[in-house]
Amino acid sequence: MTLARSGPRRRWAYQLDVKGSPYFYIAPFFLLFGAVGMFPLLYTAYVSLTNWNLLEPTRHWVGLANYAELLTDDYFWNALFNTVSIWLLSTVPQLLAALFIAHMLNRSLRARTFFRMGVLLPNVTSIVAVTIIFAQLFGRDFGMVNWALDLVGLDPVDWQAGTLSSHIAISLIVIWRWTGYNALIYLAAMQTIPEHLYEAATLDGAGQFTQFRKITIPMLRPTIIFTAVVSTIGGFQIIAEPLLFQAGTGNPTGGSDRQFQTVGLYLYEQGFSLYKFGYASAIAWTLCLIIVVMALVNYSITRRIRRS
Repeated sequence: MTLARSGPRRRWAYQLDVKGSPYFYIAPFFLLFGAVGMFPLLYTAYVSLTNWNLLEPTRHWVGLANYAELLTDDYFWNALFNTVSIWLLSTVPQLLAALFIAHMLNRSLRARTFFRMGVLLPNVTSIVAVTIIFAQLFGRDFGMVNWALDLVGLDPVDWQAGTLSSHIAISLIVIWRWTGYNALIYLAAMQTIPEHLYEAATLDGAGQFTQFRKITIPMLRPTIIFTAVVSTIGGFQIIAEPLLFQAGTGNPTGGSDRQFQTVGLYLYEQGFSLYKFGYASAIAWTLCLIIVVMALVNYSITRRIRRS
């Protein structure tokens, strides 16, 4: 009634405030991204079409030659295989463990806040320190993991020399670091599920596992989609863990036989060890396109699961 008496000008201002304010609030981020994020992105696209080498004073336009060379580069395909392998070994167990931990934290526990804060501790520690410590744990001669294997009668493993063994070790670093973070996201989503659904299921005789499978998982599907997409993006950009895994040497080749060199690490080698900025930019854009395709495939699969 007050709005009707205030006249068309005030109604117009009210409508502008309701519909236009959200755009004004989010505008600073997109303006900042356009100025700081888009320029490097577009400039990298331009550099990828040249043969720019920092050791040479000139650069020449080569068109798509860098991309054509990349398609026949065995080192690139080896790096892509390593990236996909480490991503699969780390993402699937990580999200399953996060779901289980979130389910446990959502139940009645003593010192519940302490445990909820505790799962986030691995995420706030330095990735450099964590990777170097894990590299020592997986050491061939004096590593604690091989010591534990020896206690149960198993032969020691040269974790850094093998392809699968190095991928498992690096995946464990990723799992240790990001499981708690995803668990807190799942926990926040679980607390939005109406309690009466669990009460009705309990009255119907459903156990804890049935309630988790029939109520919790379906209600968490949008959150699971989000974490799956974010984990895919992060998994394909992995670089610090394989870079420092070789006992903290910072070797960009990812092992003596490139057995754990990821695409991010190969990009680093080309750009900052060999100074081939044009070729490194082509790798960066190819990696960007792969991440976009994988994110779309991931979203499509999870969306079909949600509909079913």
